[in-house]
Amino acid sequence: MSRFLYSRRVQVEAAEPPAPRYDSVDDETLNGDDGGADGSDNLKLKPSESNVTEDLEPFMGVKVRRKASRIRDYVGDYLDVQTRPYLMKILEKQGDRKVLFADKVLKFTGSGKMKRRILLITDCAIYIVDPDIDALKRRIALAAVEKLCLSELSDNFFAIIIPTEYDLLMASTRKTEIVTVLVDATKNASDYELEVSLSNRFEYNPSAEMVKEVQFEDTEGAVRTRIVQK
Repeated sequence: MSRFLYSRRVQVEAAEPPAPRYDSVDDETLNGDDGGADGSDNLKLKPSESNVTEDLEPFMGVKVRRKASRIRDYVGDYLDVQTRPYLMKILEKQGDRKVLFADKVLKFTGSGKMKRRILLITDCAIYIVDPDIDALKRRIALAAVEKLCLSELSDNFFAIIIPTEYDLLMASTRKTEIVTVLVDATKNASDYELEVSLSNRFEYNPSAEMVKEVQFEDTEGAVRTRIVQK
């Protein structure tokens, strides 16, 4: 793919130092689609009061409760999809009914803006839904996903790499559960082990002709994230 000859930086910083575990995104603290006045997008997260042990939560780099307890905490459908007719209509139109995960996330556009979206994962596809207009924005078959990219730090970012289309960069306080659901669903559907790449620098393609690099840095107990156009 072609690369741009200039570089533009978009900085995304957590407004508070990360706590041992996060439960949900506080939508009221978002700066909106255009980010802050300085060109950065800020996301405040609400820490839980959960006790922790010495175990590490996969894909997060932070200490949490033991595995058995963590699995019991996974709800999957945080939106109660069956009570939302427009979501059920989208799934039924595609012949999908088994919801493995449903929650609100942040999606990052090619221009660096943050968009609130609903992420649905079924046993055969990923759905990205715009909650403001109740419309399906994108459907991705699980078979089209090549790998997932994450950092080794305690941030909330993850990228879904789709070679035949354009990639997705999103942020969620339930990143671990999302990755686990995608890995398990892919294996159950095709016996294929979905690759999970852990690196504090990774590239993704927000469009066919654009390459961006996500950079993570541990700074005094906080994680600084930069999205740089290549």
